[in-house]
Amino acid sequence: MTTSIDAMFAERFRRVRSAMAETQTEVLLLSVGADLPWLSGYYAMPLERLTMLAVPVDGTPTMFVPRLEVPRVVERPDLFRIVGWDESDDPVRLVAEAVGGAKKVAIGDQTWSRFLVDLMAELPQASWSRASSVMSPLRAVKDEAEIAGLRLAAEAVDRIAAELQSGDIPLIGRTEADVSAELVRRIVAEGHSQANFAIVAAGENAASPHHTPGNRVIGPDEVVLCDFGGTFPTDSGLGYCSDITRCVYTGEVDPNFAQMYEVLQHAQAEAVVAATVGTPAENVDGVARDLIDQGGYEGLFIHRIGHGIGVEAHEDPYLVAGNATPLVAGNAFSIEPGIYVPNEFGARIEDIVVATSSGPMALNVANHDLVVVEA
Repeated sequence: MTTSIDAMFAERFRRVRSAMAETQTEVLLLSVGADLPWLSGYYAMPLERLTMLAVPVDGTPTMFVPRLEVPRVVERPDLFRIVGWDESDDPVRLVAEAVGGAKKVAIGDQTWSRFLVDLMAELPQASWSRASSVMSPLRAVKDEAEIAGLRLAAEAVDRIAAELQSGDIPLIGRTEADVSAELVRRIVAEGHSQANFAIVAAGENAASPHHTPGNRVIGPDEVVLCDFGGTFPTDSGLGYCSDITRCVYTGEVDPNFAQMYEVLQHAQAEAVVAATVGTPAENVDGVARDLIDQGGYEGLFIHRIGHGIGVEAHEDPYLVAGNATPLVAGNAFSIEPGIYVPNEFGARIEDIVVATSSGPMALNVANHDLVVVEA
């Protein structure tokens, strides 16, 4: 009996083949990375043994899997056949035989180079392109089930952010690494299958956007920036990601920091409002950047304002200068401007937002104010 999940994957195969036809792609090859599970439901282990789904624009797709991994694959015979290869087989040659004489082949962006090099030798007639040209525009538009998964993930980290802001997570006297480990535990306890990251940056370390939490002890009267997220499982077998950043202050707030944070909070809120259907992605970045520059912090917002999110923490669309692609209903992305003063302090505020026909929908609603905690 066909289930709603089977129907979902069948519709994805239909959309992928339609996109292949539009791009004149004859065969699509997907290995490790998020494209494979998004399309088939199967997460390939990043092994030296090749797993690859070969999807011809016409005909039956084939999943080539090491025989010892076959039991992990959920069978969907209406969508693809499974070929389990033995240790003595040459999986690259098996894939090459499935490709046949196809001239235009798109291969997964995260496929190991060793397999691509060997496939190119086996298929000298083929011209190669990145599978993202086919897959990314499809994955960037979330359906209702995907948005529901993102909402569950966002609600889970919102609860942790609230615990941080209420003082339930002690800070003063603990190392950044210790607090990071606690955030990881709480992410899993809130229903995520795994934590993907938990940045904790105190004081001057908050000026480094991707700071690695270390042995630096958190003290009184300083900012603590926490950026954390994980992967939340759904009934489809796919996990959808969370990503949130909030800042708290451990005591008396430096007036210079308070002024900076006020500018940042306004810029972040206005960027969310600007993220409407039809607005070029780069314009959303520009709204926050202009307000930060006008507020006296020109040159201190040193990264794009946002990235798409779904089964990967970072995916299309990227909201960055130079990307004039208009947002469409179903795009899900972060809005996360930051201001970073080297050797002093930094701050960032991040929400996940979905573009809808009725306006931007923020999935994260945890308090955006600069909360003072004294624990």
